Amino acid sequence: EVVLMESGGGSVQGGGSLRLSCVASGYSDSIRFMGWFRQAPGKEREGVAHLDMYGHGTTYADSVKGRFTISRKNGQNVVYLQMNNLKADDTAMYYCAATYGYYSRLRATDFAFWGQGTQVTVSS
Repeated sequence: EVVLMESGGGSVQGGGSLRLSCVASGYSDSIRFMGWFRQAPGKEREGVAHLDMYGHGTTYADSVKGRFTISRKNGQNVVYLQMNNLKADDTAMYYCAATYGYYSRLRATDFAFWGQGTQVTVSS
């Protein structure tokens, strides 16, 4: 079992920045991927970015490429999502997720462990 705890959400004006954090605890040493997903009201949950904890790269949704950066705190089961140039369309609940398996795609169904979510609201 892995427990994920997010922090860092909030309200910001368009063009602003926020950084989300996610700390994994429990049986977290076997995590292969950690990622961020988001869900806006009335919409499906969508992948934002994920990171291979073995150091083999990152994946981003096209909608956030060049604006968002996922990273890991050195040697720790902590990941960040730096979000720059935020837009109103980025408004959503953001969830941290983790999986033990090797899944190169940003698919919510591949992730077994989920945090409670942190709200990001961007005003235009």
